[in-house]
Amino acid sequence: MVEIPAEPPEKTTNVGQDDEEMFQPQIGIEVQFIKDLSFENPVGSNATAMMTQTPEVNVEVSTNARKLEGGQYEVSIIIRGEAKTSESTFFIVELTYAGVLTISNAPQEAIGPILLIEGARLLFPFARNIVADVTRDGGFPPLLINPIDFAQLYRDQHMTEESTNGVAPN
Repeated sequence: MVEIPAEPPEKTTNVGQDDEEMFQPQIGIEVQFIKDLSFENPVGSNATAMMTQTPEVNVEVSTNARKLEGGQYEVSIIIRGEAKTSESTFFIVELTYAGVLTISNAPQEAIGPILLIEGARLLFPFARNIVADVTRDGGFPPLLINPIDFAQLYRDQHMTEESTNGVAPN
């Protein structure tokens, strides 16, 4: 259990501190939207009869960001879910969910990680809900995606990409 102090700590100002150590980035979501959505039910009307089988469910998640005009950035979460058995595929759902974000008070080298970790973390609950609703509306139990460690996802996807492209990660 975490102990909560009775009184908040006193705020101190260190006059000799570097500006880099004192930055507190601010992130704002201007708008969020479904960029692309696809649901396939290859078993069609046999879906209810197949519910007795337990499918293997695979979910892949990736993130992407790009700079827009006026200091704004588009962050996308790409989710692909597939439920299948050795005989047939129950469903395939693909969602690209995006948001337009603004970041202030952050050094340039921190913007990428802030967008792809914190930005994606802020958008994820909405994308997760859409995937659950679409699979439920498609005639199957809702696909509830477990919480994602976007910091680890960033390290796995984007740090590896940078090193394979000959760019040293920050």
